[in-house]
Amino acid sequence: MARRSRTSRTAAATPGAFTVAIVGRPNVGKSTLFNRLSGRRVALVHDRPGVTRDRRIGQGAIADLSFTVIDTAGFEDAKAETLEGRMRRQTEKAVADADVVLMLVDARAGITPFDEHFAALLRKSRTPVILVANKCEGAVSSALLDAYRLGLGDALPISAEHGEGLDGLYRALAPFAPPETVDDGDNDGAPAPVVDGTAGDEESADDESRPLQLAIVGRPNSGKSTLVNRLIGEERVLTGPEPGVTRDAIYIDWTHEGRLIRLVDTAGVRRRARITDAVEKLSVTETFDAIRLAEVVVLLVDAESPLDNQEMTLARHAVEEGRALVVAVNKWDLVKNRNEVLAEMKIRLGESLAQVRGVPLVTLSAKTGAGVETLMKAVFKIHRVWNTRVGTASLNRWLGSVTAAHPPPLSVHKQRIKLRFMSQTKTRPPTFAIFSTRAGDLPDAYMRYLTNGLRDAFGLDGVPIRIALRKPKNPYADDEK
Repeated sequence: MARRSRTSRTAAATPGAFTVAIVGRPNVGKSTLFNRLSGRRVALVHDRPGVTRDRRIGQGAIADLSFTVIDTAGFEDAKAETLEGRMRRQTEKAVADADVVLMLVDARAGITPFDEHFAALLRKSRTPVILVANKCEGAVSSALLDAYRLGLGDALPISAEHGEGLDGLYRALAPFAPPETVDDGDNDGAPAPVVDGTAGDEESADDESRPLQLAIVGRPNSGKSTLVNRLIGEERVLTGPEPGVTRDAIYIDWTHEGRLIRLVDTAGVRRRARITDAVEKLSVTETFDAIRLAEVVVLLVDAESPLDNQEMTLARHAVEEGRALVVAVNKWDLVKNRNEVLAEMKIRLGESLAQVRGVPLVTLSAKTGAGVETLMKAVFKIHRVWNTRVGTASLNRWLGSVTAAHPPPLSVHKQRIKLRFMSQTKTRPPTFAIFSTRAGDLPDAYMRYLTNGLRDAFGLDGVPIRIALRKPKNPYADDEK
């Protein structure tokens, strides 16, 4: 990324006008500071060193100062081919892309040889560095004096966990912002509530102007991160033969054929009984949160062992949350008996996800890129279906025809159930209300008949459909008490 001098910047006063990367050795509090600046607990935090592996990018702010903030893996001295070496390359990329770097040290632990080693590397970088001493709760630590030997100037004392020292951090970062970004009025430097720039939801905005929320989920080592890198065209997230490389849910803003997309790479999910590690539990929780916040969920399965019970559990969870679902079969280039495998998967989907008949099934190879464009076409198509709105007149003509062809059964009291009126109450997923006498007596089998009829009549295959039965209001009832 091309470097720009501070004096030449004339950007508008918008969040993300400059970029701040947080680096340091493992377990010095980088993710805690990232969460503090972004205003949300979006990065995993744990006492164990090395929890963060991928770069996480968010929008941060202190008072009126807004910026893009990058959380990084801990600097580690490791061979390039190891997982730690690949993590370090991600950190080096963050440093190169940033306008300013915050190097964190642990004031409780003091300055370590690792701190000295990585400070030497940062001094060679062209990116300005601010030295920050974290965990300085209450009193100034002797580590502040010891930090002079790092050759990065005065150490700025803060406590990321308790929000102390952010006024000093504000003053240190302000010179790196474009002039329009900082308010020239009275400001005492005290931190105000920060901007939450991670949600991106504007209910009043047109659908095409909002990012499509797309989550990639699956078992460990199914190729989710490889697919994400293939989609965006760069090595944005860590990949490798080791299962469970991804821990955080990584949100990436991306544009495909002019359409804004917020892509989410998630941690692999194993069967709950096998999850005993505390960090893995946090990762799985983030994955289920990503499903809940998504619009379209891509379930990525391994073609060599597709659609096991755990993957079907993830698929059912996405459907229960009302998300649009696409099943993508990765490593298809390694499959020999393709017709047989594909037929078995279609049968499995039809049996296990009968309530969302017609879920798209796409074959691809994230490694070679074959089928990836087909996947995106399926994503856009199912997203349009998920947003379908049917006119009330059309719905009631359809309701009249299906009830005439197959009338509702008698109620438990041997009285005829009448379906009087129908309307669509919302989209995302398509949700309908039917006003009916004795609504509670309509059997599940007839509800399935109505649901399948809606799919056939209005092209709603592959997405969840919700139907609520309502009792019409009695106009002669006395509302006064």
